[in-house]
Amino acid sequence: MTVIVVSGTGTEIGKTVVTAAVAAVATAAGRSVAVLKPAQTGVGPDERGVADEVVRLAGAATSSALGRFPEPLAPGTAARRAGLPPVGPREVAEAARKLAAAHDLVLVEGAGGLLVRLDEGGGTLADAASLLDAPVLVVAPAGLGTLNSTTLTAEALRTRRIEQLGVVVGSWPEAPDLAARCNLADLPVAAGAPLLGAVPEGSGTLAPAAFRAAASGWLAPALGGTWDAEAFSAAEAAPVSVG
Repeated sequence: MTVIVVSGTGTEIGKTVVTAAVAAVATAAGRSVAVLKPAQTGVGPDERGVADEVVRLAGAATSSALGRFPEPLAPGTAARRAGLPPVGPREVAEAARKLAAAHDLVLVEGAGGLLVRLDEGGGTLADAASLLDAPVLVVAPAGLGTLNSTTLTAEALRTRRIEQLGVVVGSWPEAPDLAARCNLADLPVAAGAPLLGAVPEGSGTLAPAAFRAAASGWLAPALGGTWDAEAFSAAEAAPVSVG
């Protein structure tokens, strides 16, 4: 596949680190990678953005951000308050196609969840994925509450007839609680799609070389890695209650 859209079930759940891991694995396999951030919010004109962070962690990749807005808000709201033009789905699709013409893989990382408004017309990342006919990789948190948001995201994708590649846990805790352990079995059911990885908590703080060396072990073969969902789930499974 040439374009993958990376979306989350919410914000601050590890989308950027997952995007960087996918980019690192693809780069290590000899593929040319571009990372597109349609709208970066909460950054000033001279601050590093999400796409820059992905490149720092993953290595040789091209980064591109279409819109940068100073307040940490939904893209459409942030653009309106800044008095700047928003970045709509058509602009996202056009930019992704141009990058795809020159790269083996383009990763389009959304802001927040799948249906966050990008512009005043109500355009969303889902609309961009539809225009691109691109699959969506969903990043979800590990713990309590994730099943509902994952189910809603999957339902939105099915309604729009958008392919869901699978789910990656964006930040797997060092000491997972009961809910997180149970969710390893329940997340693929909620999503109606396979579990394709679990990125350890704090991975974004690793030195770039260490991040790149470890990334393959966090992602399933469908994403170019070596992570085994069955083995991981068995190792981390919650003990069965006996009453």
